[in-house]
This record gives sequence, C-alpha cells and structure tokens, in this order.
Amino acid sequence: MYNGKVEICGVDTSKLPRLKEKETEELLKSARGGNENSRDMLINGNLRLVLSVVKRFWGRGENPDDLFQVGCIGLIKSIDNFDITQNVKFSTYAVPMIIGEIRRYLRDNNAVRVSRSIKDTAYKAMQAKEKLMNEKQKEPTASEIAKELGVSREEVVIALESIVEPISLYDPVYSDGGDTIYVLDQIGDNNDDNNWLDEISLKEAIKNLSPREKSILSLRFMQGKTQMEVSKEIGISQAQVSRLEKCALDKIRN
Repeated sequence: MYNGKVEICGVDTSKLPRLKEKETEELLKSARGGNENSRDMLINGNLRLVLSVVKRFWGRGENPDDLFQVGCIGLIKSIDNFDITQNVKFSTYAVPMIIGEIRRYLRDNNAVRVSRSIKDTAYKAMQAKEKLMNEKQKEPTASEIAKELGVSREEVVIALESIVEPISLYDPVYSDGGDTIYVLDQIGDNNDDNNWLDEISLKEAIKNLSPREKSILSLRFMQGKTQMEVSKEIGISQAQVSRLEKCALDKIRN
C-alpha cells in the first residue's frame, strides 16, 4: 500500500469497478444463461470483495498476490454455484466461499503436517459451515456442524483447530501510534519479578537450616537417596531422618 493505493497482482485496486446490487442480480441471471461476458463483468466487479477478504489474512507471512489469486478462485466458484432463486445477497454467499478457499490454501501449505483423515474432516466441516451459514444467515456452532456431518463435536473442533496456521511471535496484537505490541510481548518469562522473589526467599530459607538438615535435603533431593540410605550415611535412624526432613521442609514452606 502506498499513497492511499493498493496494488496487487499488478492491479491498481483503487480503480476497480463497483457493481450495484441490482446490476449484480442482472449479471448473475445473464451469466446463468451462459453469457460469458456477464460472468467476466461479475468477476471484475467483485474484485474489491476479494480484496476486503484478503486483507484479513495479511501479516501472516503469505504473499498477498498469491492470496488474492486464491481468493479470485473462491469468487469464481461463488459465481458459478450461486443459486439466484434464493433470497440471499450474492456477497453474503461469496464471502464465506472466498474465505474457505483461502483457508484451504493456507491449510495445504501449512508447515505443520496434519493427517489426511483430519484434513478431510476439516474440509467437510468447512463446507458444512458455509452451507449452514448460507441457510441460517449466522455463524453455526461446532455442535451444529457436527450434527450436519454426523460426527462428534470434539472431532469437528480438533479438525478445525488442526488447520489453523501457526501464529508468528512477531504478529502485532495492538498498535497505538508508533508503539506496537507483538505476540512475543504477551508471553510470560520464567525470570519475572515473582520468580525472582521466590528464588530469593527459597535461598534465604535454606540458609537458615541447620547443617544436618541441609545435608539430609541434599542427599534426598539432589542425590535421590532413600531415607534408609541417608540414615546409614549420616548414622541416625530412619525415623530421625524422616522427622528432620519434614521439619526442614516445613521451615522452607513457612
């Protein structure tokens, strides 16, 4: 994007034509009758729709030109399969189809390998989702998709989760002016303040133990010896080792 203009696949998208709803309806009827010119006009007149969907997937490391071309395939499928007898706007039908096509592309090009059976379930689940969305005009639940496919809800959830592309640690989460927060910034660090305080407290607690208590804890938890082995090594009974160990641990906890 530059100078308020987006150029993708060599096309200046600011100059793409816009179709009114009535024009779209007429062209769909004409295209359904076999008019190739009307079909081409529908494709060109809805490229802005493809662009609006593609923008949702920007910033994920994929080439925008590739995503746009895949989105156009989804648009063409929408035009060829749209039922003009249904009381549904074309854009309402096309958007899920374009999204589905892009997601399938991302799934098949995902670096994380997923079994064929899970991929097949995910593909069927996406088709069922698009079908239910067109029928009910709202996002279907995982349970509704599962019922449509005749499988368990868990299978649907696992399948759909398996094809979600990995998130980069450098994906932006929030941006305010020039200050951007990335996924990496949201990950906890083992060396945060609470862990530092816990480590200091633990060292202080151990420092205050008696030499015998320190020796018992070292033999038990550093060297992995049993209480009986410790008792033989330091010359006291196993019962005394148990009592001293419990006392030392209580001191540390407190």
